[in-house]
Amino acid sequence: MDFFEAQALAKKRTTRLVVLFVFAVLGIIAAGYFAFIFLTAMFGVRATANGRGVEAASGGIDHVELWQPGALIAFSFITVAVVGLSALTKWMQLRAGGRAVAEMVGARLVPAQTADLRERQLLNVVEEMAIASGLPLPAVYVLDDETGINAFAAGLTTSDAVVAVTGGTMGKLTRDELQGVVAHEFSHILNGDMRLNVRLTAILHGILVIGLLGRGILHSLRFGRPRRGSKEGNGVIVILAAGVVLMILGYVGYFFGRLIQAAVSRQREFLADASAVQFTRNPGGIVGALKKIGGYALGSRIQSTRASELGHFFFAQGFRSSFGGLWATHPPLDVRIRAVDTSFDGKYFEPPTVVDVSTDTWARQRASTNPRATPQPIVTPAAIIASIGVLEAAHTERAQHLAGTITPALREAARTPEGAAAVACGLLLDADSAVRTRQRDIIRHRGSDRIASALIPLEADLRALPAEARLPLLLLTPPALRQLPPVELARFLDALDELVHADAHVSIFEFALQKVLSHHLDLAAQPSGRRETYSPSDVSLEISTVLSFGARLSADDEAQAAEAFHAGASGFAGLHPALALRPAGNAELDQLDAALDKLALAYGPVKKRVLAALATTVSHDGRIDPAEAELLRALASALDCPIPLT
Repeated sequence: MDFFEAQALAKKRTTRLVVLFVFAVLGIIAAGYFAFIFLTAMFGVRATANGRGVEAASGGIDHVELWQPGALIAFSFITVAVVGLSALTKWMQLRAGGRAVAEMVGARLVPAQTADLRERQLLNVVEEMAIASGLPLPAVYVLDDETGINAFAAGLTTSDAVVAVTGGTMGKLTRDELQGVVAHEFSHILNGDMRLNVRLTAILHGILVIGLLGRGILHSLRFGRPRRGSKEGNGVIVILAAGVVLMILGYVGYFFGRLIQAAVSRQREFLADASAVQFTRNPGGIVGALKKIGGYALGSRIQSTRASELGHFFFAQGFRSSFGGLWATHPPLDVRIRAVDTSFDGKYFEPPTVVDVSTDTWARQRASTNPRATPQPIVTPAAIIASIGVLEAAHTERAQHLAGTITPALREAARTPEGAAAVACGLLLDADSAVRTRQRDIIRHRGSDRIASALIPLEADLRALPAEARLPLLLLTPPALRQLPPVELARFLDALDELVHADAHVSIFEFALQKVLSHHLDLAAQPSGRRETYSPSDVSLEISTVLSFGARLSADDEAQAAEAFHAGASGFAGLHPALALRPAGNAELDQLDAALDKLALAYGPVKKRVLAALATTVSHDGRIDPAEAELLRALASALDCPIPLT
């Protein structure tokens, strides 16, 4: 299954989830309606024909009118309103993305300058995976008070994603095991599971709120003691009965909601486990983590009261499953282990062990890196498209090599707001000394003195940075940049734009850097506001713009550019309006910028065809050089289609 198939499958699961939700609500309405009929018969009232009130009923329970359309309409409206508004409220609470989910369970953002060796190891592993996959670095959180072994990835897009682990995960797992868990979570990010998880949380809350309403009614009656036989006493009995019915209805819905949660979650875990092995080429990592969950008494248990609400997010079962495992959001541990290691004998880990993180430093990785072992870039369009959203062991090994070329000073800087801004600005410094001096003034006056000061000790490292490490380093900066106050972030982005234009010429790399950074920062700021709405015919002009740009990258003249363009455009044969080579001009990059913004909202299959056509266009001369490969990765990142390191 490729990246685009996984995204499409996630959308199908979302549709299935909505259908199941509708059936659950209809079931609540039906059960509630008959409960209402029963109660009105018991207490001698019934709905009037016009549904505007109640009147005395005659004959008691023996003369029940089963068909009361007014009551059915009223109860349906109230149920849909309560469930819908509750789900919408929860969705609005979580629309900030992964950060909102992490804070919901009390997770703490890992500080960039942490001196804790376990936290530094965690940051290193997550950064390694981000570099390998081509994704912007997720923010990293820790649930300090949770001693069980567990983790989750959350977010609405790859730009606002977070990876969170428990304190037990950091303290009880080796680096290989931690890498296996993090790789598992990256699989959920790449497969589009995160947004589905957030939607599922909102839907479950909507179903559960009816039961909570009934519980609230019953709780309020504890403070009143009406006299028996009084009108007040009869009213309390009616309210008591209504509270009991609401609570029962709510938990009937909750029961089926948990079944929905379990059904949506379980099968994805096998895929994520298999992906973790593929990413790391180390089955012992993910298997070791699962065995330790089985061996420790607390296992993967989450103590937070939100565990069951967010159970489908976690790496392993976070709460006790009821009803014989019907509510289990994850397959049994032994089944998961045997799916990876068929020789598993049923024996779990026997605690305790000591996990040594003191040697897990980037300096050690730098010393052990062998530049001669670096894989060569992929050179065929088909291989490029097949690699999108796919993370393999070769990519992880390549990431370890590239991480070794990024100095500790640059890595540390990318973890702080001012340092990350300095890194982004420093990547744009021109080779010409006069232009570079002008750019420093821009950083100081349009950005801030702190950014300018942070850049000074980094300039030498940035000049020595290999070209292929520039984009991976840039994609490490968004979490830190998002911590800048809004006013300072706006000033930084303005300064970045002036830096790009400082020499009156915008290079391809300068355009790509600014586009990637602004895209991910903007998307993280409003992750729930994007909708995929465009078909190929709706964006034919934008496709022409992108292919025209690619055609001129290595063409010596317009004739060669036309040949390259038509080679890529052949993938859209029959499209109306037909694709046409756009004229070259001063506004070419501005047009490309607008085209990418619109194409980012196209359906996944459209993006796949566009990137395939662009790769074909760029490689028309028979090769894709490193600069072209870097540009393809940058443009794909701006379309939310990460191409891993090659």
